[in-house]
Amino acid sequence: MQVEQTPIPGLFLITPKRFGDHRGFFAETWSREKLGAQGVTTDFVQDNHSLSAQVGTLRGLHFQCPPRAQAKLVRCGRGVLFDVAVDIRRGSPTYGQWFGVELSFENGKQLLIPAGFAHGFVTRAPETEIIYKCSDSYAPETEGALIWNDPDIGIDWGLGDAAPILSAKDAVAGAFASFDSPFAYEGAAS
Repeated sequence: MQVEQTPIPGLFLITPKRFGDHRGFFAETWSREKLGAQGVTTDFVQDNHSLSAQVGTLRGLHFQCPPRAQAKLVRCGRGVLFDVAVDIRRGSPTYGQWFGVELSFENGKQLLIPAGFAHGFVTRAPETEIIYKCSDSYAPETEGALIWNDPDIGIDWGLGDAAPILSAKDAVAGAFASFDSPFAYEGAAS
């Protein structure tokens, strides 16, 4: 597995090696031992799988607050998506900054998003599937969301002039400027 540190501390891009032959391929997408040797120590308790039927479906920017905060390991099972993580850890040198990467079935890349990040994605192909591991179970009472097009964050979703397909909840999520983050950057003053 290739593990790359992104420009945001704690956020990793992981590319599993694929072993292929005339039948297809095999890839190890998670290994506690191998990733632990590279400093990645997240444990996962739940796997999720969702399908977005149409191009331009945008989900996010979501997070769960402590004590049920979630780290996620995200990959694309079919199709293509643009995956985004926003640092929402108070005191972080990259607070409010975002990182995005195209994940597809073809490239096999995964994004490891630690707790303390808002997460979202937009589909770039029909019938796109996202598969992700979570470090805690779903706890709706701890859910939070930031508006996808917040100018203070400035994510370039690659939509051009097209309007995304949103859930009612995502269409009215909160603004970053009024967000009081429950997350603290490790090592930041209390």
